[in-house]
Amino acid sequence: MMPWLMSALGLVILLLAGDALVRGAVNLSLRLGVPALIVSLTIVAFGTSAPELLISVKAVIENAPGLALGNVVGSNTANILLVLGIPAILATLYTSQFNTRRTYLFMLASSVLFIALAFFGTFTFWSGLILLTGLALLLADAFRDAQAHRRAGAAAAEAAEDEEEPEGADPDMPYWRVILYLVLGLVGLPLGADILVDNATIIAKTYGISDTVIGLTLVAVGTSLPELATTIMAALRRQADVALGNVIGSNMFNLLAIIGIASLVGPIPVDPEFLRFDLWVMLGASVLIVPFVFLGRDITRAWGIGLTALYGLYLAMLLT
Repeated sequence: MMPWLMSALGLVILLLAGDALVRGAVNLSLRLGVPALIVSLTIVAFGTSAPELLISVKAVIENAPGLALGNVVGSNTANILLVLGIPAILATLYTSQFNTRRTYLFMLASSVLFIALAFFGTFTFWSGLILLTGLALLLADAFRDAQAHRRAGAAAAEAAEDEEEPEGADPDMPYWRVILYLVLGLVGLPLGADILVDNATIIAKTYGISDTVIGLTLVAVGTSLPELATTIMAALRRQADVALGNVIGSNMFNLLAIIGIASLVGPIPVDPEFLRFDLWVMLGASVLIVPFVFLGRDITRAWGIGLTALYGLYLAMLLT
């Protein structure tokens, strides 16, 4: 029982530390005069992926690469089936009102690139460079697109006035609190990753389960909790664009940034089972949201039940 409790403790520390790091970094950057747009595209995006990144890097260093790969692939599958499914059960996501085609196509392209590299058998240093190059192109395109939207809108002064602050921004936050958030985040992330990876590995050995399956289930679901919480709130507030955009953005960062960086730390062998099953489940889950992106469908309660049931079936197949 103790490894399970320690894994839960490590996960809680990771989530709280990731949130603290985002808050501290966002407010420090804005205090230093960095535009909110740049902060949203970089610091917030990377900060919310920090728990997954630390887990993957730690797993590679401790010779548990299956945990690193399982964490990313499992999180991407959970993000679509579970993170969109559960909120849709609570409240219909009116995705038909928003255009997310461009970012969705980027996500599909990232998934196909990731799978193609996986078929080489190992994610190497060069694989990491390719994935990070894709991430750099993605960020550059997002920045250009955001700038174009701002120029096409109202006058620059009005745009600056109406610009939405990134999550965690607080114009009145004192410097001592900014520093406290940064310290808590920088100390908590490696501590939480260390506790979670060590105890997840113990659980895998105790029950005869591979670290890959632990990564695909326990760790993947745990690190998807922030996305789930965000999407539930977006559904209740009828912000379907935030809900779908959150999932699509998280999946792209998982594939390109996390495995990209972890591959620079050390090689990540690909378990043959990934090539036979898990990668195709991840890609299939991504294709499932085509009706919501291209055909003008809303994610209704029936769709939510179906997506959640599919995730339950996937977990059952993994654990049996």
